[in-house]
Amino acid sequence: MNLTEMVNIYPYISLAIVSFLVTLVSTLVQKWLTNQDHMKSLRTRQKEIQKELKGCKEENILKELNLEMLNLTGVMMKSSMKPMFVTIIPFLILFNWLSGMYNGGEVPLIAGWFWYYLGFSVVSSMVLRKVLDVH
Repeated sequence: MNLTEMVNIYPYISLAIVSFLVTLVSTLVQKWLTNQDHMKSLRTRQKEIQKELKGCKEENILKELNLEMLNLTGVMMKSSMKPMFVTIIPFLILFNWLSGMYNGGEVPLIAGWFWYYLGFSVVSSMVLRKVLDVH
């Protein structure tokens, strides 16, 4: 049985497998290309700032905490861009292929392949991030 036949016979299962594999690759690339200890410390500091913001009443301190939170968010965003640049082109090619396979009229998916893919990948991502300890 070739790949096209498998997709036609088992569209939901094949889409779940593809979604899981893409999410696995994306999660591993993110783990390898980001400093996980640094990301963990940034998230810890963000949680501390959020707690401080809840209990703070002084306007000057609120401004300082919000500015620090904004700076931390910028650093985290910058760190997460590197893995995205590595994976964007291969994933765009894959999505083009998936679109051809599932939108070609041969595979009946009720709500469209993209929504199933998105649901499977969100669940896979949550599980893989916990299992692989990615921050």
